[in-house]
Amino acid sequence: MSSITRRSFLGVAAAIGATAAWGDPLSTKSPLAWRERRELFPEGVASGDPDSTSVLLWTRRPPHGGKAASKLNVEVAEDERFTRVVATAVAPVSEASDWTCRVLVGGLKASRVYWYRFADSEGSGSRVGRTITAPGVDDDRPVRFVFVSCQNVNDGAQNAYRRMIFEDEQASEAERIGFVLHLGDFIYEIVWYPEDRPQGMYDRRVRDIVRYPHGEKIRDFHIPTTVEDYRAVYRAYLSDPDLQDARARWPFVNMWDNHEFSWLGWQSIQRFNGKNLPAQTRKVAANQAFFEYQPARITKPSGPSLERFDPPLVVDTPVTHFDEHGLGQEPNNLAAIGSLKGYRTLRWGRNVELIVTDQRTYRSEEPTDQPEAKPLSSDDFPEFISEDAMEIMDAGKTYNGSRPPASIRFGSVEIDNSWKDRPAQTILGAEQKAWFLDRLLSSKATWKIWGNTTATLDMRADLQNLPPEAPKPWPESGYGTSPLGDHGTAYVERGEIYDFVLDNRITGFVTVAGDRHSFWAGLAAKSLPPKSFVSAGIAFVTGSISAPGIVEALEHSLPKEHPLRLLYVGQGPGDHAMQPTLNLLIRHGVRSCFEYARSGDIGKARALSNPDLSPHLSFVDMGGHGYSVVHATSGFIETEFVCIPRPIERSDRADGGALSYRVKFRTNLWKNGEAPRLQMQILEGDPRFSV
Repeated sequence: MSSITRRSFLGVAAAIGATAAWGDPLSTKSPLAWRERRELFPEGVASGDPDSTSVLLWTRRPPHGGKAASKLNVEVAEDERFTRVVATAVAPVSEASDWTCRVLVGGLKASRVYWYRFADSEGSGSRVGRTITAPGVDDDRPVRFVFVSCQNVNDGAQNAYRRMIFEDEQASEAERIGFVLHLGDFIYEIVWYPEDRPQGMYDRRVRDIVRYPHGEKIRDFHIPTTVEDYRAVYRAYLSDPDLQDARARWPFVNMWDNHEFSWLGWQSIQRFNGKNLPAQTRKVAANQAFFEYQPARITKPSGPSLERFDPPLVVDTPVTHFDEHGLGQEPNNLAAIGSLKGYRTLRWGRNVELIVTDQRTYRSEEPTDQPEAKPLSSDDFPEFISEDAMEIMDAGKTYNGSRPPASIRFGSVEIDNSWKDRPAQTILGAEQKAWFLDRLLSSKATWKIWGNTTATLDMRADLQNLPPEAPKPWPESGYGTSPLGDHGTAYVERGEIYDFVLDNRITGFVTVAGDRHSFWAGLAAKSLPPKSFVSAGIAFVTGSISAPGIVEALEHSLPKEHPLRLLYVGQGPGDHAMQPTLNLLIRHGVRSCFEYARSGDIGKARALSNPDLSPHLSFVDMGGHGYSVVHATSGFIETEFVCIPRPIERSDRADGGALSYRVKFRTNLWKNGEAPRLQMQILEGDPRFSV
């Protein structure tokens, strides 16, 4: 946008539903009689999606004491005291947008820190926010950003943000974070009320954060049903002081994942109790609340109002007809998923182009969610199904050169292959995938970073290598895989993307992801041994901010008498507590887990590693919480995992509490025809089951 005119800028603001403010090269002292009244702006302030000349600002000013503001003044300055104000605007607020305010400020200078604030007509003001513009497209300076996901205020604390802020404040200007990429599950729409779970969640207490004004109760939790409900949970989350402080310090780049709409939702469909339920009205409500509460350059269909969402009128109608890509053709479904488009790019200097995609809105139904797949899993082997069976289900009618088998076998169980007439699974959908591949091909940035809310790395186990002393044999000759509903088992689509990267000789391809509530580092490969193993790039997954992970869940849900418990949360002879041996299983294999259970010697356990199991992985921690920092230069890229202990309660320390470990991965920019390599360095702590 370096050459954008003021007139064309107004069009950009209109397209994303924001008030426009244009910067002045000559700064002036603020004329406002401003006084901070944070209680009048209870959700704080935020900024988002910066480019080199503009940034989107946000706040909420609800009625107070019977008085409602209809307009807010916004000021942007080069200093925190607002003696050098460079942009001002007057923006409307109203009940129709739940009193939220979006202002796109243009005409700014590249790679600058700015300060901003809002005030009503009486001078009562918000807290002061800090934001940063991107470097220009030819600026070769190093880039630093953080990627995060999965914060659950209902049963956890946001200590990771306190740590992030503390470390950034201590860092030199050149080493500070430029923006925060939030890869979804900003909220959890599933809310437990304390009386529903007096026993708590695992070792955590359930917090009384929100009561839905409407809502629906399913089993022991509540879900939103209206836009008022979705708004209520955003307001509850934004009352968290650490999350609010983070949004006031950095611009965020936000993308939704599943919980911004529905736990097992896809397109405009919810899934509860094994049934797909039409939820077009709820999908639109979820999109409206996201639009209102997240400062993101996302586009909505044109409506009668600029600053309002103007939801399309939809009716909850069963979706029964799907096209050749698995996209439901029911008109209300298409209107609901078309009510907000989130996929987009962000350029940060010469070295980074961030390509953010939507993994939920256009995806086909996940194969293992379908009831026909149930016989292919077993409680004897929790979390895993046959990798061979998963490949058949994923590929559908395209399997084996469009010659899929008539049935699928799992040991002595054989079922009809009901997927043989269905299209291969897609997560991106046809239109978004074409856009994504075009962006990869056309990008001139050193690093093309795929911001994928879900992960791409395989999670598998060599259950076929269970030793004779194992209580039950794996009924297959091949590997087990964990179907997590992401590109880790969407083999066909992932292969299409990675082949495109390799065929077009695209270097600097990196994926950063969330959703799994765990830290992963590895190589982006479409297949693993015994098939060919060729890497197209590198891939990372960040641990959750606060949501519980699978290791924590297994500690409480997997029966102590389960014959294979040692593969998941085992204990060596000298251990006084359960250990995350699931990490060992995924990284090294079953023989390593059995050796650890026998000797308690992690070195001996690693020595029995199966080299064909996970050549793509350098690190996996299925119980990690925290955040990940990316440092990208013209010659290398580094990703640092900052892991904290389980955030059960809020830390009162300025640094957010203790660290569990800090691990850095460095990759030099590879040339065409070369394979990328990850170099790992443990900086603090001992993640001994993860490496």
